[in-house]
Amino acid sequence: MITFDKASVTYPGGVRALKDLSLTVGDGEFVVIVGLSGAGKSTMIRAVNGLVPLTSGSVTVNDWSVPELGRRQMRDLRAEVGMIFQAFNLVKRTTVLNNVLMGRLHRVPLWRSLLGAYAAGDRELAMQCLELVEIVEKAYVRASNLSGGQQQRVGIARALAQEPKVILADEPVASLDPPTSHVVMKYLQRINRELGITTLVNLHFLDLARMYADRVIGLREGELVFDGPGSDADESVFEDIYGRSLTADDVLEGQAQL
Repeated sequence: MITFDKASVTYPGGVRALKDLSLTVGDGEFVVIVGLSGAGKSTMIRAVNGLVPLTSGSVTVNDWSVPELGRRQMRDLRAEVGMIFQAFNLVKRTTVLNNVLMGRLHRVPLWRSLLGAYAAGDRELAMQCLELVEIVEKAYVRASNLSGGQQQRVGIARALAQEPKVILADEPVASLDPPTSHVVMKYLQRINRELGITTLVNLHFLDLARMYADRVIGLREGELVFDGPGSDADESVFEDIYGRSLTADDVLEGQAQL
C-alpha cells in the first residue's frame, strides 16, 4: 500500500528530517510512529500525501509515485488519503455537519460546494461518519462550541467522508487529556479494523503506542531504529528510540503502564 524507498528529506538550513528511510506499510495495517520531537515523525506522515516533498528517494501510495505527481494528480491522491491534524483544523464558525461535508469537496461539483447545496447522498454519508464516532447529536452545533475531544472526533469524521484508502493522523491526541486521548485512539483503531483503512498515526506517548498499534515504527534523528509489533516494543526498545531513559512525559499520565 505505502512504500518508502531510501526516502530522505532535508529542510532549508541543512536539517535532515528523514535519512534513507525504507519500509513498506501493508494494506489495512494500523501503524504508530514514535520518536522524540524532531525525529521525523511528522515529516514521514506528510511525505505520504506530498505535503512535504522528498529531497531524494521515493514514496509510493498504491500506484501513485508521489514525487512524480503533477498538481491534478496530487489532488487526486489527497482525495484518497484522509488527514487528521493535532489542531483539528475545523471551520469553527460553521456547523459540525458542514465541517464533515468538506470531506466531500473533491467529489462534488464546485457550484454545490460554493452554495452548500450538497446532494442528499453526501449528507447521509456525512451523518453516517458522525455516527461512527458517536457524535451525530452535535451535527447542527457550531464547531466552536465543542470540546477538544469532540472537535477531534469531527476531524476523524471529516476524513472518513472522503472515503479514503489511507488515513494519516499527525499527533491527534497531543492537545487532549488522557481519557479523551484513549477515546480518540479507540475510534481510530475501530475505523481501521471495521473498515480496513490503512492507518498511520504519530504519537509521543509510548504506552498508547503499545496499547493500540499493530506495528510500531521508531524514528531517531530521521532514521529507522525499530520496526516491529507493539508487543515487542518494551521499555528497552523505547530507550533505544529516544536515546535516554523514559520519563513521565513519555507516557500518558494515569493510564497504562509500560
